[in-house]
Amino acid sequence: MHFTAIFLQTEPTGGGDTIMLIAVAAVVLLVVAAIVLPRLRKTKWFKSLQKKAEKRREEKEKARGEAGPAPVHGGMRKGKRKPALADQEAEVEDIDWSDDAEADEEPQAIMAPFVQLETRPSTAGLIERGLSKTRNKLLASIRSVFKGRQLDDEVIDEIRASMLAADMGPRFTEDVVAHIKEKWHTHEITDYDHLEQYLKEYVKKDLRQWDLNVHWAESGPTVILVVGVNGSGKTTSIAKLAWQFKSEGKRVIVAAADTFRAAAVDQLTIWAERTGVDIVKHAHGSDPAAVAYDAVDAAIARGADVIIVDTAGRLHTQKNLMQELDKIKRVIAKKIPGAPHETIMVLDATTGQNAISQAKLFTSVADVTSIFLAKLDGTAKGGVVIGMREEIDIPVKFVGLGETPQDIAPFDPDIFIDALFE
Repeated sequence: MHFTAIFLQTEPTGGGDTIMLIAVAAVVLLVVAAIVLPRLRKTKWFKSLQKKAEKRREEKEKARGEAGPAPVHGGMRKGKRKPALADQEAEVEDIDWSDDAEADEEPQAIMAPFVQLETRPSTAGLIERGLSKTRNKLLASIRSVFKGRQLDDEVIDEIRASMLAADMGPRFTEDVVAHIKEKWHTHEITDYDHLEQYLKEYVKKDLRQWDLNVHWAESGPTVILVVGVNGSGKTTSIAKLAWQFKSEGKRVIVAAADTFRAAAVDQLTIWAERTGVDIVKHAHGSDPAAVAYDAVDAAIARGADVIIVDTAGRLHTQKNLMQELDKIKRVIAKKIPGAPHETIMVLDATTGQNAISQAKLFTSVADVTSIFLAKLDGTAKGGVVIGMREEIDIPVKFVGLGETPQDIAPFDPDIFIDALFE
């Protein structure tokens, strides 16, 4: 202010004079800026700042473009309420639980948001990729046996060892080896090419005896009960089944009846949202049979085609859990006679022959109709499928070949064996 007063050769006297002096000072600063700034823009220093700012802006825009739009969790924007069963096509009410189940809480049913199903490789491509570890181990071993050698008793013994290492099972291996010796003595098998062709045809013929069709209900929804021990990949396998059936044009509902494990319901909810299917669930610790009952009721009301019922991971020795499984079956059958139409056991392929032992024990107390062989891509023991035909004779109807819901393939003997010996 004193500078302004000196500049005008006057002294500030009152309030009005103060305002006038401030205004004059502002005008002076604007004039100075108008003279100095154009010259400043021409300096190297200013141009360098401009380039740096422009570069930072381009990097931000590029990063924003790669990240895409802000994610929407489960197809629903944050803040919006997920619709409950009362908002759906029908409401579950006046349920007669009789002696089998109790409605300990209102069922929570979540309608699936629209999810665009992703494309995937062909079934042959998936299986060929998933069997890479088994194929590399088996073929490398057998080919190394034949390197520079003719078929004889010693070579046949080494072939036996290679087949057992691929978990093809002792019974099947001994049967095949006996046939190889017979063909060798009659000169039908003399080299590796003859042996490979013989093995392919022999195994295909054996596996074709399985009934690989899903047992669909003649009318109304088909109920699929999924069982298995913890850690076998059961929850992920259910997501794969849901994706498979939905990709076939079917309307799917999953029932979170594994209320025994705290994280099971949350995990299945996430998978249901990712695959775009409906889910019916209760709180942790609820009656599993009540969850199954509500899911069947909702499926009938909505005209669903498939109900996939998750159950608690259990061992055959856990009597209370096996009784619980029977209770779930009875409750489902009250609503849909003949259900469940399939009881699928999930087995971990990475455990090899242990998976077969597990299946033997479990099927002795539960009516398992088919097997989902999970984690086939993560093991060199894919030959366990062949061993199952001889040891338990329960058809493998689906195989899991990766971590995403799309990594599933209906089991096909011809495609499987061709991929194994590719």
